[in-house]
Amino acid sequence: MIKNDGDIGLPPYAAENRDVVEKRLRDVSAGTGLQETLTIEWRTKPQVVQVIDMPVDSLYYNPGTHRIRAQRSYDPQLDRRLDEDPWSEDSQKYLQYLLQAEPSDPSKRDKDFDTLKQSLADFKQNEPGLITREGILVNGNTRAAALRELGVGDIRVAVLPDSCTWADINRVELSLQLRHDTRRPYSYINRLLTIDEQVESGRPLKEVARDFRIRESTAEQDLWVLSCLRDMSDRSAAGGVQLRLLDFEDAQESFREVHRAFAKESKADAQKAELLKENRLAAIVMNFSKTDVRLIEADFRGRYLEHRLPDELKAAPATSPARVIPGINRAVKAEAPQVAAARAFTDAVLQAKAVVRAKEKVPSAQLDAATSVFEAAHKAVEDALEPAGKDARVRKRKQAAPDRLNDACQDIEQCITDMVLASASRSLDEEALDEAVMKLRATLKKLAQATTQTIEVPGEGVEWLRDAVRQGQA
Repeated sequence: MIKNDGDIGLPPYAAENRDVVEKRLRDVSAGTGLQETLTIEWRTKPQVVQVIDMPVDSLYYNPGTHRIRAQRSYDPQLDRRLDEDPWSEDSQKYLQYLLQAEPSDPSKRDKDFDTLKQSLADFKQNEPGLITREGILVNGNTRAAALRELGVGDIRVAVLPDSCTWADINRVELSLQLRHDTRRPYSYINRLLTIDEQVESGRPLKEVARDFRIRESTAEQDLWVLSCLRDMSDRSAAGGVQLRLLDFEDAQESFREVHRAFAKESKADAQKAELLKENRLAAIVMNFSKTDVRLIEADFRGRYLEHRLPDELKAAPATSPARVIPGINRAVKAEAPQVAAARAFTDAVLQAKAVVRAKEKVPSAQLDAATSVFEAAHKAVEDALEPAGKDARVRKRKQAAPDRLNDACQDIEQCITDMVLASASRSLDEEALDEAVMKLRATLKKLAQATTQTIEVPGEGVEWLRDAVRQGQA
C-alpha cells in the first residue's frame, strides 16, 4: 500500500495479513476451479479483482469509513482515541459499536443491523467485501461486524491492487456504496459529509453530483444544509455540552424545505430570508412537524410569537456595529435587530436542547433550567402556530378561486395550440369542440352569477364577464 497525504498508517498485523492475502491469491490463481471476482471502479476504469476467504477476526475496520463519520462524535473521548490510534483495540471496538448502532441515536442498537445479521445467518454471505492487502476493510465493515457476532470464522473479500492509496480507498468505497444494490445506505448526515469531503478534496461539484446520481443543484442544497447544521452545532455549545451533527439526522426533509424557502425569499429580500430561516430552524430544533414548520414565515415572530414569549426569551442582543473586512476594506452591514433577536431565540433553544440531550452529564440545576427554557419556548411556538395556521388556511382559501381560473386559462391556451395543429392535419373534431364551447359558456354564465352574489365592487375583469354574459343572453 502506497503512502499519500491521507495516510492514517497501517495496523499492527499488516505484514502478517499481507502474507496470508498473497498466499491465498496465489492459491486461487493456481486452482482449476471457477474463480470468484468483483468488478470495482479503479481510477476511473473498471477493474476486476479476485475474491478470497479471510479470517474475519484478522481484519481491521476502516477508521475512515464514511458509514459512521457523523456518529464518531457520539463519544468525544473515544473519537479522539480513534484519531490518535485508529488500530488500537479500544478504537476498533468503538468502530464495531458504531457499526451496530442506530445512526440517529447511537445509544440504541440499529434494527437494520439485526436484519442484516439475521440475513447472514439464514442465507450466508451473498456479496464479497473488499480489503487492502494489509487487511483493512474498505467495504463490508458492517457485514464483518455481523459475522463476528454470529461467530462465523471467515469472510469472503475481494482484494485491492497492491498500489492502492488512502485516496483510492475513499474513492472505491464511495463508488461501491453508491451502486444501486442491497447495501445499507449512508445515513443522511454521512451523505452530506461525504459530498463535502469530495468537494474539499478539489473535485468539481458537478462531478461529485454525478457520482451521487443527483443534480448539481441538489448537491449545492446538501452543502448549504451541512453548513447550516455545523453552524447550529457551534451555536448550541453551552456549559460544556453541545449538539452533534447526528442529532439532526431525522430532520432531513425539513432542512431541505428550509433551503427552498430561504432561496426563494432571498431573491426578494435578504433580511426576510434570514428571519424565515431562523424562525424555522428554531421550530425544527423543537421537533415540530414539517406541516407546522411550513406555517412559519418571515413575519412569524412579529405577528404571532413575540407577545407569547416569556420575558427571558424576548431579550434581544445588543446590535453589533458594522464591521470592515480586513484586507479588502469592504464594509459589512450590521445584523438587523429583528434578525439578531431571532438568532438569539434560536441560540437559546439550541443550547437548552444540548443540555437536555446530555442530561446524564450535567448538574441537575443546569438541567432543570434548560428544561424550563425549552418547554417555555416550545409552548410559545405551539400557541403561536395556531393563529398562524388559521391565517394560512384563510390565505389559501382566498387564493384558491383565482388560482383555479389561472389554471383554466393555461388550459385554454394549450387548447388553442392543439386546435391549430389538429386543423392543419385535418383531424379536428369540430362537433366535439362546439359541444365543449357550449359547456364553457354555461360555466362562465354560472361564474358571472356567482360574482354578482359575492363581489360588491367589481373590477375591470369581472365587469367584462358580466357584460359578456348579459350580451349573450340578449
